[in-house]
Amino acid sequence: MVALSSEPRFYFSLRSPYSWLALHDLVTRFPDIALTARWRPFWEPDARSAAALRDRGGDFPYAPMSRAKHLYVLQDVKRLAAERGLVPAWPVDRDPVWEVPHLAYLVAERAGASREFVAAVTAARWERGLDICDPAVVGAAAAEVGVDPTAAAGAGEDPDLRAEGVERLLDVCSDGVFGVPYFRRGRARFWGVDRLPAFAAHVRARSPQPGPDPGQPLAGGLVDGGHAGGCG
Repeated sequence: MVALSSEPRFYFSLRSPYSWLALHDLVTRFPDIALTARWRPFWEPDARSAAALRDRGGDFPYAPMSRAKHLYVLQDVKRLAAERGLVPAWPVDRDPVWEVPHLAYLVAERAGASREFVAAVTAARWERGLDICDPAVVGAAAAEVGVDPTAAAGAGEDPDLRAEGVERLLDVCSDGVFGVPYFRRGRARFWGVDRLPAFAAHVRARSPQPGPDPGQPLAGGLVDGGHAGGCG
C-alpha cells in the first residue's frame, strides 16, 4: 500500500481561466501557501503523450466540456474576474498542443523560476489574449523571467521533457485530479477557486512552522490583477 504524501500540492493549468483566478488569489491572499505548496501542472495530453501515458498504465481523467458549460464559463469567469479587479482577454485556441507551455514549465522549474514563468505565461494568455501554444510566445515569456528561451520554446519536442511530462501526468492520475484548480494534502482534497481558503486553513493547521505574513505580497508572484468550482 502506497503511503499518502503529506506534501501540499496545487495543481494548475496554464489553459484554465479558473487556474488564473486561483493563482491570483493564492499569491495575493495566501502567499504562505503559495510558498509551501508544491505546484504541479495539469494539461490535456496530445496523441503522443496520451499513448505514452497509456503504456504506463495511466488514464487521463478529462473530457471536453459541452457548449453549454463553455458559455457558462465565459459568463462566470468574467464575473469572478471583475470581483478581483481583473479583465480577461479571451484567447482563441486553434489546434492547441498543451505540451508546448506545460513542458516549458518544467524547463523553468529546473532553472528555479517556475512560479515566475507561470506568472508570465498566465499574463500572456489571460491578460493579453496571446496563444501560449505558440513556441515564440512561450520563449518570450521564458526570456522575461530569465529562463533559456530556446529551451522553453522547444520543450514540446524535447524527448527527455516529453518523458518527464508523462511522469507528471501519472501524478495527476494517482492524485485523482479531474480538473483545476485542485489542491491536495494527504487524503484531503479540494477542487475549485472557492475551496482555496479551506485548503489554506487545512495546511496552516498542520504546519509546525508559521509562514510569512499573509498580508505581504509574494516576491516574484503573479501580476496583481472564489469561483464555486473549477474546470480543466
